[in-house]
Amino acid sequence: MQTIFDQLKTISVNHQEVESHQVVVTDETGKPNGLLTDLLRDLIDNALLFVSLADVQSGPDLISRLKTHTPLPDDVLAEYGKILGEGCYGLNFAPQKGQIELIVRR
Repeated sequence: MQTIFDQLKTISVNHQEVESHQVVVTDETGKPNGLLTDLLRDLIDNALLFVSLADVQSGPDLISRLKTHTPLPDDVLAEYGKILGEGCYGLNFAPQKGQIELIVRR
């Protein structure tokens, strides 16, 4: 099973890493999960300023590097670790919305 980290590592838009406004976390029916989406967007906007996904091999590796290179508190890093390890069961491209939906189970 792929994780959200695995998907983020492989998705590119115009040959660039995905930007936060381009991703939404949804369930299998397409219903957005606001909490997970907000957490993922926070991770992309804040944490990935310090570390590139191209330089890491796993979610735990990313968290370890963030711990070393950022002043982020441990509770924030723990939440980032949870979202990165969340199972991702597919992708849905919604070009009319300009978004990529990362599908998780309810």
